[in-house]
Amino acid sequence: MPRLATFDRYTLALPPTHRFPIAKYALIREQLLWQGIAPPDDFYDPGLCAEEDVLRVHTPEYWAKVRDQQLSPAEVRRLGLPQTPQLVLRSLSSSAGTLQSARHALREGVALNLAGGTHHAFADRGEGFCVLNDQAIAAAYLLHHQLARQVLIVDLDVHQGDGTASIFQHEPRVFTFSMHAGANYPLRKEQSDLDLPLPLGTTDAAYLDLLSQTLPHLLSEVQPDFVFYQAGVDVLSTDKLGKLALTKAGCQRRDELVLGLCRQRGLPVAVSMGGGYSERLADIVDAHCNTFRVAYALWG
Repeated sequence: MPRLATFDRYTLALPPTHRFPIAKYALIREQLLWQGIAPPDDFYDPGLCAEEDVLRVHTPEYWAKVRDQQLSPAEVRRLGLPQTPQLVLRSLSSSAGTLQSARHALREGVALNLAGGTHHAFADRGEGFCVLNDQAIAAAYLLHHQLARQVLIVDLDVHQGDGTASIFQHEPRVFTFSMHAGANYPLRKEQSDLDLPLPLGTTDAAYLDLLSQTLPHLLSEVQPDFVFYQAGVDVLSTDKLGKLALTKAGCQRRDELVLGLCRQRGLPVAVSMGGGYSERLADIVDAHCNTFRVAYALWG
């Protein structure tokens, strides 16, 4: 059965008008329980990420500024979140969620973090609601402890995983794959090992056709022994920041394709939630919960 990392630290007090839907993290857990997708025993507190794990990815200077709340006003604006002690705890907890998910996935095949996917965090700075790069921290942990030989990061958030691409640009043991809306944030793209920028307004059929043509070949070529999946739901047509046009059913089919291939090939996979900015919070939560539904159908 999948293990699900979450804790109250995942939420954060934000102004009511803030565009980041922080409430989704608690609501995903409630809906998974209410719909009977996941039993209570599958949830656990991942704790806080150790500083040594953070520093394999982030520079000491940047981490010290985050830890001591010494980010400049310009850095805080670029981040888009208020600089508070709670933000530090949330970032460490969310990163621990993905790191622990990776460890669980090695034993059980799959594990999911009810947060994470903070792919706009660079080694030396945070951007776009992303403080620490959870998947990069977890991938570096696996490599450092020789728990993986070759890692593949499948980033299907609507925005390019620019921070992740930058962090691993000179690390051949981590292959970064980002399929995203082309003319969208970030304005300046980094170079992933494989980027597939999509035309604005791309719908289910074109999206799924491209992914189904690409991912099986990529798995054969890269030959990873561990996969991280960034399952952002900002690909939905209802998303305020996404600019693609997938339906919830198409988004779920995307999850079935990625997770199904991992299951079929016996590849352990750790899933992080990524973005989602639909007007209705229910649309965000439903789409995220479908990712868990797929995981339980395949590994439950």
